[in-house]
Amino acid sequence: MPKMKSNRAAKKRFKLTGSGKVKRSKAYKRHKLLNKTKKQKRALRSSGLLTGGDAKKVLKSISA
Repeated sequence: MPKMKSNRAAKKRFKLTGSGKVKRSKAYKRHKLLNKTKKQKRALRSSGLLTGGDAKKVLKSISA
């Protein structure tokens, strides 16, 4: 049986931290930024972490 392919789209969207957690970028930062406050836009710059079942699914699709 051939090797499993990793999901290329997921690989571009998510990164792994040194401790093995899944890092993601925040949504709502593409357009309509005039309506958002400076505080909101600053908070959107930082990255977030995936937890629970979501992280498991992404790990599986990245490393397959």
